[in-house]
Amino acid sequence: MKKLFGLVLTALIIYVIYIDLTVGTLPSDSIQTVEAKVEPNSQKKSAIPSFEATVEPGETVISIVEHQLKKPLPVSITDLVKDFKLLNPGYSPEKIQVGATYQFPDYSN
Repeated sequence: MKKLFGLVLTALIIYVIYIDLTVGTLPSDSIQTVEAKVEPNSQKKSAIPSFEATVEPGETVISIVEHQLKKPLPVSITDLVKDFKLLNPGYSPEKIQVGATYQFPDYSN
């Protein structure tokens, strides 16, 4: 049993050394860069009145809109989510990021 264990351990060590020398375990020095072009005014203007705000830590879409209105939300959360998605195509209100700037629906009227 000891000989079989020693044989398997030796084979594993040889395999690990082979992979380390051929493929490597450290990241390569080459850095891959990707260029992205963003056109901020390429989307058509929405009929929904909106304001722009930068997300601070601990804020949600609901808290940002309520803070702007200085009163409770006058529409349903479903409507708020739908309007946020119309103003910010490709962004989910559940996944807003701290420090990012978004358009939020303005329900002050």
